[in-house]
Amino acid sequence: MLIRTSTIQSLLTSLVLLCCLFSTISVAQMTPRPEQKIALVSGSSSGLGREVAFRLSALDYFVIVHGRNEERGMEVVKLIEESGSGGARFYQADFGAFDQVRQFADNILRDFTRLDVLINNAGIGSSPATRLVSENGHELRFQVNYLSHFLLTHELLPLLLESDAARIVNVSSGAQQDIDFDNVMLERGFSGGRAYAQSKLAQIFFTIDLAETLADENILVNALHPATFMDTAMVRNAGATPRTTVDEGADGVMQLVTDDVGTGNYFVRQRAVRANRQAYDGEDRARLWQLSLQLTGLD
Repeated sequence: MLIRTSTIQSLLTSLVLLCCLFSTISVAQMTPRPEQKIALVSGSSSGLGREVAFRLSALDYFVIVHGRNEERGMEVVKLIEESGSGGARFYQADFGAFDQVRQFADNILRDFTRLDVLINNAGIGSSPATRLVSENGHELRFQVNYLSHFLLTHELLPLLLESDAARIVNVSSGAQQDIDFDNVMLERGFSGGRAYAQSKLAQIFFTIDLAETLADENILVNALHPATFMDTAMVRNAGATPRTTVDEGADGVMQLVTDDVGTGNYFVRQRAVRANRQAYDGEDRARLWQLSLQLTGLD
């Protein structure tokens, strides 16, 4: 059967219009309402971050989903949209590269006018046991778990300051070891466990100092150990047997988002406790802050 060229062109035009329509609908679904609270959860394409993203959405937050894997991230967005609550948008970035962290922050600054909650959750566990180096030449866990969140938080502060009452939550760990300033990148005596524990203590240093820096602003900054050996890929990849659920870990994170918890504190699950003693050494914290500014290019 002969089909006229004009008919083909008409069909193609109709197809393009339909694609534009569906694209417009998708964009509309991924835009927060003017008064809707907005939360960013790094590392929310799986594990604890994924569960926290779902819980925030259930509270009608618009959730900025982040991860390295686009397929997993888009699945989280799809499930949130299908739930009919909140709303979500996915952004891809590898925290092993500062350029990607900066681009991620630039995209958020471009697309949003306010940020109410920032949950610094993305991280690498103690496995593999070998020393890995980031694209920027730093020990990988120290960069992904700590330095990239230090950079991201500073870049996004203008949006957090636009919130009436913002929260910053740093997902740390009960595994904490002193930072050796003569060997921060663990070029000597490396172990995966030490690298992980040092990076998690660095997050607590950052929490205390940032809380003091923002003391006159309406921003609460806290850190927590969410739960021990949650059933996540990070724990399983380390060869550990899960002892707690992701749900239990999410309970602690959500408390720091919703409750009156003060600022500059470290929690184990839902209870404020003391962290490693070095976290309360003001000179060491100042030394790490200055080093972090230099390493991230913020100085």
